[in-house]
Amino acid sequence: MQKVITNKRLQGGAIVQTTIPQRLDRLPFGRFHVLVIAALGITWILDGLEVTVVGAIAGALKESPTLQFTNTDIGLATSAYLAGAVLGAMFFGWLTDRLGRKKLFFITLTTYMLATLATACSWNLASFALFRFFTGAGIGGEYTAVNSTIQELVPARFRGWTDLTINGSFWLGAAIGAAGSVILLDGTLFSAETGWRLAFAIGGGLSIIIFVMRLWIPESPRWLIIHGRPKEADAIIDGIETQLESEGLSWDRAPLTPMKIRTRTHTPLFEVATSILDHHRDRAIVGFTLMAAQAYFYNAIFFTYALVLSTFYRVPTDRIGLYILPFAAGNFLGPLLIGRLFDTWGRRPMLVLTYSVSGLLLAITGYLFSADLVSTSELTAAWVVVFFFGSAAASAAYLTVSESFPLEIRALAIAIFYAVGTGVGGVIGPYFLGHLIDTGSRDSVFLGYLVGAVLMLIAAGVAAFKAAAAERKPLEEVARPLSASD
Repeated sequence: MQKVITNKRLQGGAIVQTTIPQRLDRLPFGRFHVLVIAALGITWILDGLEVTVVGAIAGALKESPTLQFTNTDIGLATSAYLAGAVLGAMFFGWLTDRLGRKKLFFITLTTYMLATLATACSWNLASFALFRFFTGAGIGGEYTAVNSTIQELVPARFRGWTDLTINGSFWLGAAIGAAGSVILLDGTLFSAETGWRLAFAIGGGLSIIIFVMRLWIPESPRWLIIHGRPKEADAIIDGIETQLESEGLSWDRAPLTPMKIRTRTHTPLFEVATSILDHHRDRAIVGFTLMAAQAYFYNAIFFTYALVLSTFYRVPTDRIGLYILPFAAGNFLGPLLIGRLFDTWGRRPMLVLTYSVSGLLLAITGYLFSADLVSTSELTAAWVVVFFFGSAAASAAYLTVSESFPLEIRALAIAIFYAVGTGVGGVIGPYFLGHLIDTGSRDSVFLGYLVGAVLMLIAAGVAAFKAAAAERKPLEEVARPLSASD
């Protein structure tokens, strides 16, 4: 049955009537949604793998006869990765809104795959940092293309929990990286020089599998409608409904009221800026604050965790991965176990709770570390608790940004806030904290932790006053499409 009707031509494109957004939101959760989550959500597993591998092999990079990195060099390489993620998100986010979600999540995955394999062939700091830059660019692009696709395909009543759980899967990648590093850095199996190079092959191998999995993911029907391709959009939603029916699932088939959309080929950058900075100014403030706070909170602390263990606790390089495994478990369980509350209790109260609790716990843990009151096991246990809440907070930042702005600029909006937030909090953080660790002073490192705690508390305050109540609402209700026609 044809669900989309082209009416007439107006300046700027055709006017179409569509019920596709409502049809997507009323669907039950089925195998199609599981496939979307598995094939697209694996982006965060890759990012977690990348972050953990570099953190866990930090000692091996310092011991490598080829590289001979210092702690500051490792912090610089980490910042190069994050700088790549920032610029990659901006460039690929712009392309995602113009060319489509599906094209871009293949392009970004290929960029990541080639760059991470090239990292294994690095011969000095400059080459390592360059390849890490392009690896980050691929991951940054993935964030924009994948986040927007997931938001537009998952029914509204499951959107919060699904998005948080997918973002939390970063820590499954962290666990894989940690476990893999223990094996690859085992001196009885591989030399230190060979082990760190093989570590990067894990991500390259995974990305090939992911590439094949994504062949079955359709383009976003919402994006197709906006870009004047209603027949393709209709065919996709018909196919999804047929598949869910074959699984024995049912849903309300009551008639829906169509919405009118004026098609467009692209959105001018001036309109993008006006929408973000004028029409949705409060949401822009919330998005920037949340993203910047969580970027510093995570990147500064986690990227340098291995350096803290090796510098202050003399943990051997091949044992660092064992401390990251429980850390990763706490981070994954946070969004999984409390993520549903973002859909039931609401976005605003959960943002305030997770950001404020994680900030306070970070300050307490930093103090215990500076006073030398915790052992390695106790410090790791403290981080598990801190990031149980912190992981949900960080994942919620991506959820908040991706659902707060109109469909036409969703990918670019994600990119802008990811880029600005990561640029302010993420790129500076690892280098800053790496430098503090190099001083050998626990008090100096505590100062770096306090900065993160303050940023999280500020973000909680901003969310308390300005965060939107987007729980269980259709994307088109949370942010009216720019092309919507009355």
